[in-house]
Amino acid sequence: MKIFMPEHSKAAYFADFLIYGIAILMLALFLLIAGPRAQALELTGLVVSGVFVWTAVEYLIHRFILHGVQPFQRWHDEHHRRPAALIRTPTLLSASLILALVFFPALLFSSHLWRACALTLGMLLGYFIYTVTHHAIHHSAIQNAWLKRRQHWHGLHHDHQEPGRYGVTSKLWDSIFRSN
Repeated sequence: MKIFMPEHSKAAYFADFLIYGIAILMLALFLLIAGPRAQALELTGLVVSGVFVWTAVEYLIHRFILHGVQPFQRWHDEHHRRPAALIRTPTLLSASLILALVFFPALLFSSHLWRACALTLGMLLGYFIYTVTHHAIHHSAIQNAWLKRRQHWHGLHHDHQEPGRYGVTSKLWDSIFRSN
């Protein structure tokens, strides 16, 4: 089925940004408008925690799944061969994984809709930052200093001279696990 293929048309590729942008906005508004005011600090902490946890998930997925598990390794190899191609995780797959591995477990273990929504918002925000960063690294004329550093780091990963540098938005986990 074509919706599970990693290379997308221009419309499908950019629709992913729109879909996640809208999901983030709606979830943030839901928490701001309907969320319990007494738990605002806790929920904010969960959003921030979700963004931080995303950086570890990003590293682990890139290092162990995209560089070791089929068909993802084959898809990722194609991205390495053609870094400017419109290749990304299919939206249906990424959204399903976020629901199955973040939202539902958070709801089950916390028994609290607000906490599950806040953690999921953080993970979605982290994923969105990753996708925008990765897109900019491969498709934009970069002027921003942080993005230039990320582009250089990611370029070293694509260079294949030595394995490593799996973090796209951060090199924290590469430093911790000595893959830099």
